[in-house]
Amino acid sequence: MRAVRFRVPGGPETLCVEELADPVPEAGEVLIDIAAAGLNRADALQRRGRYNLPPGAGDIFGMEVSGRIAGLGPGVTGFRTGDDVVALLASGGYASLVAVPAGQLLPVPSGVGIIDAAGIPEVAATLVSNVVMTGSFQEGATVLIHGATGGIGTFGIQLVKAMGGRVAVTASTPEKLEAARALGADILINYTTEDFADVVDGLGGADIILDTVAGPYLDRNLQALAPFGRIVSIGMQGGAEGPLDFSKLMKKKASIHGTLLRDRPAWQKAEIMTRTREIVWPLIETGAIRITTDTIFPLSDVASAHAYFDSGNHVGKIILDCSL
Repeated sequence: MRAVRFRVPGGPETLCVEELADPVPEAGEVLIDIAAAGLNRADALQRRGRYNLPPGAGDIFGMEVSGRIAGLGPGVTGFRTGDDVVALLASGGYASLVAVPAGQLLPVPSGVGIIDAAGIPEVAATLVSNVVMTGSFQEGATVLIHGATGGIGTFGIQLVKAMGGRVAVTASTPEKLEAARALGADILINYTTEDFADVVDGLGGADIILDTVAGPYLDRNLQALAPFGRIVSIGMQGGAEGPLDFSKLMKKKASIHGTLLRDRPAWQKAEIMTRTREIVWPLIETGAIRITTDTIFPLSDVASAHAYFDSGNHVGKIILDCSL
């Protein structure tokens, strides 16, 4: 099969397609003939040598795919060869084939093309596990999402609105904020000219903050929280360390959660995918959430896809067509 794997840390130019042996599904696994793979920030970090892969993950890039079932390992039920599916992976998505535990698969949502579907599983599962499950989202809650126009932002805005919440977002340009407005965001904050903490605090505070920056945002995230609010940190783009004023934390009766999806055990990922299907799939299939694909690159031009991702100019998901 064709695959892109980690060889040396560096820029997009370090990536290339290689020929590797085909995977064989083990007990409880499904073999997927991959149609497309979604590109995620963790892929870019892995390429730079700044991401420690979880136990059991291989060195082939890619955390989410769409495709068609090509084979079933022993003991798999509920799927058939030929089914169109999406899958959440620990690794292995930038390839022609991948074997994945059956609990991490879902059918492609009705009305979504198989290429665009590759951008759904990672963002949908991340949002459900962190906003709904860890963040204890309730209808009417205000959710602050840092980063309005990436895959998490564009999907998260729509999901929170569809569930009856209010959405605040941060972004660096008026154009990105306008894209967020078009998706339904209520509170638009240009973090280059405004202090998001002052803005959100002045509007009553956020019940949930989905944070990808970490360290330097910790104090301002606490300021932006409503009483009993929750900060859910899923990334460290600004650094791993920051000062924590416990008096602020205690006064607001707040909580801070640090989570990762990629290194969870298969049984937890299966639970998250089940909740994701229950919550998200009906919203996609009724049109309440539309899939936002920015650009589709051929797998053979994976370097250009990563260069475009690094530019930060995309709105929505960048997809690799693994047939090309």
